[in-house]
Amino acid sequence: MFTSLRALVLAGSVILAPVILAPAARAAETTTVFAAASLKNALDNAGKAFTAKSGVEVRASYAASSALARQIESGAPADLFASADLEWMDYLGKKNLIRPETRVNLLGNRIVVIAPKDAGTAAVPFTAEGFAAALGPDGRLATGEVNSVPIGKYAKAAFEKLGLWGGLQPRLAQADNVRAALLLVSRGEAPLGVVYESDAKSDPGVKVVGVFPADSHPPVVYPFAVTAEAKGEGAAKFLDFLQGVDAKPFFEAQGFTILGPNSAR
Repeated sequence: MFTSLRALVLAGSVILAPVILAPAARAAETTTVFAAASLKNALDNAGKAFTAKSGVEVRASYAASSALARQIESGAPADLFASADLEWMDYLGKKNLIRPETRVNLLGNRIVVIAPKDAGTAAVPFTAEGFAAALGPDGRLATGEVNSVPIGKYAKAAFEKLGLWGGLQPRLAQADNVRAALLLVSRGEAPLGVVYESDAKSDPGVKVVGVFPADSHPPVVYPFAVTAEAKGEGAAKFLDFLQGVDAKPFFEAQGFTILGPNSAR
């Protein structure tokens, strides 16, 4: 089973190749967004609405925040960066690769335990016995790579806080990004996974069987910022749109919370 898990992890990376949100007519300007994989559904929809309103075409590339930050560091032509944690935005900030005056902590999320939709598991207690019963003798728990991918880092922190890390670490299937972990569970290749609530909402093939206590891990915060090498005004305009009332429903429909002053807009 582990070989097939690895194949699906790699497959999950492939399906997250850059996508183009194209308007009916050729846009006068294009802006490129590098965004955490968990933002895909919401940003795809927001990008289409923004293009229809502004005429600016949005091209979005989704992957783990760690991978995207390193691509930007290597010179990839991104105009806007949206991270699933503060660390990778801080990483680019320290290297002067974002415009700090544009940085905003836009969204929040929750981390959850998921199982395949048709699995007999209804709820998983946050105990060693609860996870052992749900995983069975050979099952693995899918999540992101725990040293770099934000969802994996959140999962590790939570399991450590709950005293479960030692027993679960050997049973992890660590994926390149959260959507690859989601795919492992959705296809029934892993009996459990740890993803964001927004990811669970995006896939009818899974169900939530546990919600991590909020105090078991650092708050899930999504910072957005225009990159230092951004071309034109499209990125700044799109970021402003994302903070407004027109974009709010797209985020809330996927399970995100709106943070700070933007929550009342």
